[in-house]
Amino acid sequence: MRNRHRAAAAGPALFLHEDAAAELEERLNEVNRRFTNPALVTNFPGPWREVLPDAKVVADDEVLDLAPGAHDLVVHAMCLHWSNDPVGQLVQCARALRPDGLFLAVMFGGQTLAELRAALAEAEAAVTGGLSPRVLPMGEIRDLGGLLQRAGLALPVADSVLRKVSYADPLRLLADLRAMGEANALTQRPRHFMRRAVLAEALNRYVQAFSDPDGRVRASFDMVWLTGWKPHESQQKPLRPGSAIQRLADALNTCALPQKDTPES
Repeated sequence: MRNRHRAAAAGPALFLHEDAAAELEERLNEVNRRFTNPALVTNFPGPWREVLPDAKVVADDEVLDLAPGAHDLVVHAMCLHWSNDPVGQLVQCARALRPDGLFLAVMFGGQTLAELRAALAEAEAAVTGGLSPRVLPMGEIRDLGGLLQRAGLALPVADSVLRKVSYADPLRLLADLRAMGEANALTQRPRHFMRRAVLAEALNRYVQAFSDPDGRVRASFDMVWLTGWKPHESQQKPLRPGSAIQRLADALNTCALPQKDTPES
């Protein structure tokens, strides 16, 4: 939280928020519904208000300022990856939804900053013989999608959009991460400045391994989207096992092989 407050005070770099907000607008346009009481969970509301100007804005505190059943749309915008209790955040958002209300979240996950993670780890191992937690671990899409069901949301969907950003050099990437409020905030992070030799080795390895033909370096940002609905009787429900009225073999115009008897033990 301190990193994001510092970034906000200094003038944050919000180009990824702007990109995600544009993606949010496209996704909402695909939903045949008009939302009248939206809520936004974010510490950088500017880009998101362009899409949801009337939304209630809530900071991503441990306890969200959301009233139960008050909203038909809740968007958790680019901060769930920092939560100490992501399931708790989703449960609170689900509780704030009306029946058949929509929950959307976007967060960093998967392969975000894979290049930086590799360069720092290799450099520190080469110079000091050890490793320190320097980049926030990112959840995999399968695990993140499972959070929706744990929060009691129906029709869960998880997908990702990989964004590649190029920089003149790795130092510009580090400056941008600080301006985004995405600098290292892990509890067990080193509390001293990185050794100059480690930083120099990391920058060199980054340039050597992740440079484009034009000499710029690339950085990956894996934007994971989570979508779920507050349960309602009008929603589609899966059929009960064994209730099919047509065989899969008939639908595929093929033959079903007889099942072999399982030998008794």
